[in-house]
Amino acid sequence: MNLNPDTNTSNRQAAIHGLAITGFVALIALGMWFAVYTAQYVPVAVSRLTAAAVTLSQVFTLAPDAPEIENPNGTTATSTTNGTNTATTTTATSTTNTKPDGSTVKTTAGTQTSTTTRISGTGTSTLTGLPDLAITIDAVGYLATTSAESFVASSTVPKGSRPAVQFTIKNVGTNATGSWNFTAKIPTSTNFLFIAPAQQNLNPNESIAYTLGFDQATTGANKEIVISIDPSGLVSESSTENNTASTTVTVLGT
Repeated sequence: MNLNPDTNTSNRQAAIHGLAITGFVALIALGMWFAVYTAQYVPVAVSRLTAAAVTLSQVFTLAPDAPEIENPNGTTATSTTNGTNTATTTTATSTTNTKPDGSTVKTTAGTQTSTTTRISGTGTSTLTGLPDLAITIDAVGYLATTSAESFVASSTVPKGSRPAVQFTIKNVGTNATGSWNFTAKIPTSTNFLFIAPAQQNLNPNESIAYTLGFDQATTGANKEIVISIDPSGLVSESSTENNTASTTVTVLGT
């Protein structure tokens, strides 16, 4: 038996030093493995997250009771107060003319453009009170392609298709809204919250119909979609109880 305390102390120090070196080597090896794993798999995960996309289309509708004015070219333009030009449509007309000898000839006019215009500062009504933005879910379904025009109404989304929802936001109040926006909570792999850009002013009884589609959806039944108008409360409204609507959809997977 070695009774020399100096020898025992040296042996313990050597053992501790050896364990420290072993731990350090193991730590370096673990770090190298993690770096290789990250390089191989993390970019794939990140690319999947950034690949998610939202498709949004919208159609603006003037108030149905807007007054009408007559255009100089003989077409009729719908107008309301306090606004700007909104949209154009094209039509073609034909006329029948009589020659001096009594015969007739039919001529086709060039393309005419009918412009929907809001006339600022005119009209008999004055906007008073408060606006009131209200949302209605019109349909749920999916996009057959990447275009919002390919919307198919269905409670079930086929594998590989983009879930979609159609909804309408209307000003049911008595005053103009000014700028506003909305958010959409959609069931994607990252619980994505879509924040729409600033939307155009809506006068009373004007509305916008939207089609919103998205990819990277989580599969399963009763996946919820929630639309919220003006979540930051920037618009002073007569009521906010109609600012949120939700629906569910079943997304098929493998």
